[in-house]
Amino acid sequence: MWIEHDNALTRTFRFPDFNTAFAFMTEVAAAAERLDHHPWWANEYSTVEFRLRTHDAGNTVTKRDHRLADAIDEVAVRHGATVV
Repeated sequence: MWIEHDNALTRTFRFPDFNTAFAFMTEVAAAAERLDHHPWWANEYSTVEFRLRTHDAGNTVTKRDHRLADAIDEVAVRHGATVV
């Protein structure tokens, strides 16, 4: 479940290793391009943290953020992520 905090949807995923996390990020990047909505994210080894908000809507959470969150969740399942 994504958490809304400080006008953003947030979620952190953990993967078995760096290569899996990187493959996940690559697939998320492609999904973000298709949705024309690009996340803030941070990666450290096998952990990827997201904050989603729509900059052109005053840095608030919009339907675009929820669509990208749903896409990220689908990719995370395929890559064996656990939610931190």
